[in-house]
Amino acid sequence: QVQLVESGGGLVQPGGSLRLSCTASGILLSEYTMHWYRQGPENQRELIANIFSDGHRNYADSVKGRFTLSRDDVKNTMYLQMNDLKPEDTAVYYCNTVFRTQDLWGQGTQVTVSS
Repeated sequence: QVQLVESGGGLVQPGGSLRLSCTASGILLSEYTMHWYRQGPENQRELIANIFSDGHRNYADSVKGRFTLSRDDVKNTMYLQMNDLKPEDTAVYYCNTVFRTQDLWGQGTQVTVSS
């Protein structure tokens, strides 16, 4: 079964850090373009970062310089290191890829930034 599972969310104070994980089963992450999206309570789902199979990464302006995407091919896991978190980063974070022309989503992990 092809599946993506996110983890690592939680409650953090402004300025704090979290590391999200996205673990795949049934596919090799290294063979796909992988994305991190987020969806806040009032917002549409927003693409914030992606990594191509060659390792090239892109970031949205809203997270550039604060978030870092990495991939562990041995663990078949993608990570999103989030530093200097702000209240506006509060959202459900999802990993995503396109598998056989279909969008494949994880269940999401909640990140709440609040004092």
